[in-house]
Amino acid sequence: MQTARYVRLFTDAYGETHFEDLEVQLKPQDFAPPAAPLNLANFHPVSGSFWLGAPGEWEGDAPHATPQRQIFCTIEGEYEITTSDGEVRCFPAGSVLFLDDTTGKGHQTRITNERGALVFAVAVADEMDGSRAVE
Repeated sequence: MQTARYVRLFTDAYGETHFEDLEVQLKPQDFAPPAAPLNLANFHPVSGSFWLGAPGEWEGDAPHATPQRQIFCTIEGEYEITTSDGEVRCFPAGSVLFLDDTTGKGHQTRITNERGALVFAVAVADEMDGSRAVE
Protein backbone atom coordinates (compact mmCIF):
# COMPACT_ATOMS: atom_id res chain seq x y z
CA MET A 1 0.00 0.00 0.00
CA GLN A 2 1.25 3.49 -0.84
CA THR A 3 1.80 6.07 1.89
CA ALA A 4 2.24 9.85 1.95
CA ARG A 5 4.60 11.26 4.56
CA TYR A 6 4.52 14.73 6.08
CA VAL A 7 5.61 16.65 9.18
CA ARG A 8 3.21 18.27 11.63
CA LEU A 9 4.30 21.30 13.70
CA PHE A 10 2.08 21.47 16.79
CA THR A 11 1.73 22.97 20.26
CA ASP A 12 1.48 20.75 23.34
CA ALA A 13 -0.55 21.40 26.50
CA TYR A 14 2.36 23.44 27.96
CA GLY A 15 2.63 25.79 24.97
CA GLU A 16 5.80 24.18 23.57
CA THR A 17 6.07 23.52 19.84
CA HIS A 18 7.24 20.17 18.47
CA PHE A 19 7.57 18.25 15.22
CA GLU A 20 5.70 15.02 14.58
CA ASP A 21 6.42 12.70 11.63
CA LEU A 22 3.18 11.32 10.20
CA GLU A 23 2.02 9.24 7.27
CA VAL A 24 -1.28 8.60 5.56
CA GLN A 25 -2.21 5.28 3.94
CA LEU A 26 -3.53 5.69 0.40
CA LYS A 27 -6.10 3.27 -1.01
CA PRO A 28 -7.09 2.58 -4.61
CA GLN A 29 -10.20 4.50 -5.68
CA ASP A 30 -11.95 5.18 -8.96
CA PHE A 31 -10.89 8.80 -9.34
CA ALA A 32 -11.03 9.47 -13.08
CA PRO A 33 -12.97 6.65 -14.75
CA PRO A 34 -12.51 5.03 -17.16
CA ALA A 35 -8.82 5.42 -16.21
CA ALA A 36 -7.44 2.85 -13.77
CA PRO A 37 -7.89 3.55 -10.03
CA LEU A 38 -5.48 5.90 -8.29
CA ASN A 39 -4.27 5.75 -4.69
CA LEU A 40 -6.03 8.40 -2.57
CA ALA A 41 -6.61 9.38 1.05
CA ASN A 42 -8.63 12.09 2.77
CA PHE A 43 -6.53 14.71 4.48
CA HIS A 44 -7.98 17.89 6.03
CA PRO A 45 -10.94 20.01 4.94
CA VAL A 46 -9.64 23.18 3.30
CA SER A 47 -10.87 26.74 2.99
CA GLY A 48 -8.53 28.10 0.35
CA SER A 49 -5.08 28.07 -1.19
CA PHE A 50 -2.40 30.64 -1.94
CA TRP A 51 1.18 31.09 -3.06
CA LEU A 52 3.70 32.31 -0.49
CA GLY A 53 7.12 33.60 -1.50
CA ALA A 54 9.92 34.60 0.83
CA PRO A 55 13.12 36.31 -0.36
CA GLY A 56 16.46 34.84 0.69
CA GLU A 57 17.11 37.55 3.27
CA TRP A 58 13.74 37.11 5.03
CA GLU A 59 13.91 35.87 8.61
CA GLY A 60 11.15 35.07 11.04
CA ASP A 61 13.60 34.93 13.92
CA ALA A 62 11.13 36.27 16.48
CA PRO A 63 9.14 33.28 17.80
CA HIS A 64 5.68 33.28 16.26
CA ALA A 65 2.70 30.97 15.95
CA THR A 66 1.19 30.25 12.56
CA PRO A 67 -1.64 32.71 11.81
CA GLN A 68 -3.91 29.84 10.72
CA ARG A 69 -3.79 26.08 10.39
CA GLN A 70 -2.18 25.53 7.00
CA ILE A 71 -0.28 23.06 4.87
CA PHE A 72 2.94 24.18 3.18
CA CYS A 73 4.11 22.32 0.07
CA THR A 74 7.61 23.60 -0.70
CA ILE A 75 8.00 24.17 -4.45
CA GLU A 76 11.37 25.95 -4.66
CA GLY A 77 14.17 26.79 -2.26
CA GLU A 78 14.39 25.73 1.35
CA TYR A 79 13.55 27.04 4.79
CA GLU A 80 14.40 25.98 8.31
CA ILE A 81 12.11 25.91 11.33
CA THR A 82 13.19 25.84 14.97
CA THR A 83 10.59 24.70 17.51
CA SER A 84 10.39 26.11 21.02
CA ASP A 85 11.86 22.83 22.29
CA GLY A 86 14.99 23.56 20.19
CA GLU A 87 14.60 21.03 17.38
CA VAL A 88 15.60 22.33 13.94
CA ARG A 89 14.41 20.90 10.63
CA CYS A 90 14.92 21.95 7.01
CA PHE A 91 12.08 21.83 4.48
CA PRO A 92 13.43 21.64 0.91
CA ALA A 93 11.47 21.49 -2.34
CA GLY A 94 9.12 18.50 -2.27
CA SER A 95 8.48 18.60 1.48
CA VAL A 96 5.06 18.94 3.10
CA LEU A 97 4.57 20.65 6.46
CA PHE A 98 1.28 20.90 8.36
CA LEU A 99 1.51 24.03 10.55
CA ASP A 100 -0.81 23.42 13.47
CA ASP A 101 0.79 25.66 16.14
CA THR A 102 -1.73 28.51 16.27
CA THR A 103 -1.12 29.04 20.01
CA GLY A 104 1.77 28.74 22.44
CA LYS A 105 5.39 29.82 22.24
CA GLY A 106 5.56 29.48 18.47
CA HIS A 107 8.49 28.69 16.19
CA GLN A 108 11.24 30.53 14.33
CA THR A 109 11.68 30.45 10.55
CA ARG A 110 14.75 31.14 8.42
CA ILE A 111 15.25 30.99 4.66
CA THR A 112 18.39 28.92 4.05
CA ASN A 113 19.41 29.97 0.53
CA GLU A 114 19.89 33.16 -1.50
CA ARG A 115 17.06 32.40 -3.94
CA GLY A 116 14.43 32.35 -1.21
CA ALA A 117 11.56 29.91 -0.98
CA LEU A 118 8.31 29.39 -2.83
CA VAL A 119 5.49 27.55 -1.06
CA PHE A 120 2.07 26.48 -2.25
CA ALA A 121 -0.06 26.81 0.88
CA VAL A 122 -3.47 25.40 1.68
CA ALA A 123 -5.53 26.91 4.50
CA VAL A 124 -7.11 24.20 6.66
CA ALA A 125 -10.80 24.75 7.36
CA ASP A 126 -12.58 24.32 10.64
CA GLU A 127 -12.99 20.55 11.04
CA MET A 128 -16.67 21.13 11.82
CA ASP A 129 -17.60 22.40 8.34
CA GLY A 130 -17.87 18.85 6.98
CA SER A 131 -16.03 19.46 3.69
CA ARG A 132 -13.88 16.66 2.34
CA ALA A 133 -11.26 16.60 -0.36
CA VAL A 134 -11.83 13.02 -1.53
CA GLU A 135 -14.65 10.61 -0.82
